[in-house]
Amino acid sequence: MTRTLADWRESAYRVIFEADTPAGKRFDVVLLWSILISVALVMLDSVASIHARYGAWLYRAEWVLTALFSAEYLARLVSAPRPWRYARSFFGVVDLLAIVPTYLSLFFAGSQMLLVIRALRMLRVFRVLKLGRYVREAAVLQQALRASRPKILVFLYTVLTLVMLIGTLMYVIEGPERGFTSIPTSIYWAIVTLTTVGYGDISPVTPAGRLLASMAMILGYGIIAVPTGIVTVEMARARDSASVSTRTCHDCTREGHDLDATYCKFCGAGLPPLEPF
Repeated sequence: MTRTLADWRESAYRVIFEADTPAGKRFDVVLLWSILISVALVMLDSVASIHARYGAWLYRAEWVLTALFSAEYLARLVSAPRPWRYARSFFGVVDLLAIVPTYLSLFFAGSQMLLVIRALRMLRVFRVLKLGRYVREAAVLQQALRASRPKILVFLYTVLTLVMLIGTLMYVIEGPERGFTSIPTSIYWAIVTLTTVGYGDISPVTPAGRLLASMAMILGYGIIAVPTGIVTVEMARARDSASVSTRTCHDCTREGHDLDATYCKFCGAGLPPLEPF
């Protein structure tokens, strides 16, 4: 029986986008190894001694990998039922950014170093290894962060108010002659102190300044614990014991659906049947 173009696209989609089939897993494993090699080549090329000796070879290898990734990106566009939706998705943008720097290097020297963006494509490892529980945990974390956003924004507003207040007080107490040359500089010192980084490039000298610095340091320890507690509470609320699969929706190309789901939880489109692995 002659296969139609739609059949070929469906087969290509299952290989390129799905990880629940042997062919799809093999494809993604080869892809991940190619990404690792490409990122390693970019890192090695940034070493002056290696670049001087093997620069030409690394350049050729990078173009070979870029050609492969370009072909893969085009294959994804062709096989995706809705190419524009895939192109606008997170992985679609990352896949495009993974090949653009090499072409930009023809016009802008040094832009090929941006190819380390390809490391983001390693996120596909969750699909390749069928780590469904990690996909679920990622969904829980995403939901917790979304629920925590209002509280985190209020917290950040409070912190910004504190650093402006402490920075202004330190500017008044120490003054320009002791390194606190302006209020913005003093606010920078307050941020470094509250976050317990402590570069030490600016430090108070007067007793009042040291007292204020000590209070800021102690306050910093308490501030660090606040966002952690907020996110932890929301994660406890968002946790769901339902297992998820790595099936990809044909319409929105998103994954993380329940094992018994028949419709996409994100766009409502019908899901392909879960094939035995």
